[in-house]
Amino acid sequence: MIICIIFIIHWYLSLFSQTFFLHRYAAHQAFTMNRKWERFFFILTYLTQGSSYLSPRSYAILHRLHHAHTDKELDPHSPSHDGNVFKMMWRTRNIYNAISYDRIAVDSKFKKNVPEWRRFDLWANSSLSRLLWMALYLCMYIVIAPPAICWLLLPVQAALSPIHGVIINWYAHKYGKRNYDTDNTSTNLFKVDWLMLGEGYHNNHHMHPARTNFAAKKGEFDFCYPVIVLFQKWKIIT
Repeated sequence: MIICIIFIIHWYLSLFSQTFFLHRYAAHQAFTMNRKWERFFFILTYLTQGSSYLSPRSYAILHRLHHAHTDKELDPHSPSHDGNVFKMMWRTRNIYNAISYDRIAVDSKFKKNVPEWRRFDLWANSSLSRLLWMALYLCMYIVIAPPAICWLLLPVQAALSPIHGVIINWYAHKYGKRNYDTDNTSTNLFKVDWLMLGEGYHNNHHMHPARTNFAAKKGEFDFCYPVIVLFQKWKIIT
């Protein structure tokens, strides 16, 4: 079905922006890029994440807080402190918004070298922008007219980024296997991470947070890493 193909493409494009630009670049600075390319990936993130756009600045700060306080009281998203997945998602949303609009004080070390484009984020994070994207998705479903069951994909598509986040922030701290004995509950969800483009190797990532390749053991494969190597070859990143 056409709508299913569109959904799958959207899933991976949105996820790529999150793992490549927001996570590995903005939060961990695993590689660098010039300002022109940074602005390009801001726009690409907006186009691929759509109604669930995450600010690179806010995401980076939020994720750095997670690494600094994993499973502790100040962790912005931890199954150890939230009774269920929806409570964790709601708390994460509130902290994200507080960071985005400077409603909470954040230590300067968590803000160091984060990518910023305040005017762009002001629009991309706005309720109007999100509503327009959701209206676009709705029109697409109406025009394509998929079977009734396919309409269940619409709310998922509208909230892709939080769903991507919760797969890792909840399930990769409760289930899965561990390659490393870390001081937190992080796990690897998959042997070959075909679903999350390498993000599912969360235990590996907590052990080596600055690595560009999240795969670490034999049989693991990080689908985002070859793209990073290609971008380096093309001199898009260093």
